[in-house]
Amino acid sequence: MNAGNFQPVAECGSTTQAEAAGYHRQWLVANDSGQWLNRALCPRLADVSVELRLGYLVLKAPGMLRMDIPLDVIEDDDSVRYSMRVGEQVVDVIDEGELAAAWISNFVQVPCRIMKVHPDTPVAAWPA
Repeated sequence: MNAGNFQPVAECGSTTQAEAAGYHRQWLVANDSGQWLNRALCPRLADVSVELRLGYLVLKAPGMLRMDIPLDVIEDDDSVRYSMRVGEQVVDVIDEGELAAAWISNFVQVPCRIMKVHPDTPVAAWPA
């Protein structure tokens, strides 16, 4: 990843928007087993473009309506908070909900969910 290229959703498209620096890899996609999906497991993630607009993470993909996810909302409902492994690290994640899950699942053709990495447990080192 070049300087100035940021990937708000790990393994999806990147953006050069300066304001995206603080959101680099703040979201990820996980399958129903809680496994982090990368491009090797789910190549269509590369076709999801991302941008930040008016306080939202905006996801777009070919043949899909756009999906807007609020940038700075952390759900305090523990029923949507999970722990999952990313490489060698266990992190807390917040499920972005049914609409986001349906959107990403429909596009990549695999049942999965969009998860936000909880700020208390950032990913220290993403697997290569």
